[in-house]
Amino acid sequence: MFTDSHCHLSFPELQSQLPQIRQAMAAAQVTRALCICTTIEEFDDVHALATTYDNFWSTVGVHPDNEGIYEPTLDDLVQRSKRPKVVAIGETGLDYYQMDERKGGRSVADMGWQRERFRTHIRASAATALPLVIHTRSASEDTLAILQEEGANLRHSAGQLSGVFHCFTESMAVARAALDMGFYISFSGILTFKAAAELREVAAYVPLDRCLIETDSPYLAPMPHRGKTNNPSYVPFVAQQLAVLKGLDVESVAMATSVNFDQLFSRVKANGVHAENA
Repeated sequence: MFTDSHCHLSFPELQSQLPQIRQAMAAAQVTRALCICTTIEEFDDVHALATTYDNFWSTVGVHPDNEGIYEPTLDDLVQRSKRPKVVAIGETGLDYYQMDERKGGRSVADMGWQRERFRTHIRASAATALPLVIHTRSASEDTLAILQEEGANLRHSAGQLSGVFHCFTESMAVARAALDMGFYISFSGILTFKAAAELREVAAYVPLDRCLIETDSPYLAPMPHRGKTNNPSYVPFVAQQLAVLKGLDVESVAMATSVNFDQLFSRVKANGVHAENA
């Protein structure tokens, strides 16, 4: 019934517990999960999860905050995206959170490597017609600007970008801009946190047919499990909070977000469990 649209099951703390996690998922009616790639070095492990289990899928990409790793070329991403059950490019985007120019840290100008990496992923998305999984933190203005610029270039060739802003924590204005560009917005366990009142206002505003739910596990466990290691079996708590905000029952939110998942990651429908069967 529920679909976790973003998790990191290849990370050691989850991969070592995978049999137990899959049992917990089944008990919680979490029938599907998208396993997210964060480095090229990690890709084979992430992809193996997707090919081993019929209800897991994979992405290919390099997280914006990862340094000292192999820098992907356009061809690296395109070639890996052709493998079975790879349904998206990412996660990718911009992350300026650790940057503090006032304390002698890096400036926006110093983060050009992140912006160039992001552009490579966007171009891979255009080349493959696969959606982007976008991470943006303390960098929404540049994230939107680059998407708009690259998207405008793509429209000249009769194409269009698609994707999702994952683990959304940005403002209402950023949400509107993302929606205007045709992107989906995914909410994580942060939606359940006491201090997330403004985010709940955003979630109430975003149309249900543009919402996804996720855990971003092993991080950000929702209430009442905050502080624990997160895993996909906790995604119903995100759905329950979204249901309250929408004035709906949780089953309706589970079905709608699963249908949205199918629509965005259309390769899922070609080779796996469909929402209507979940």
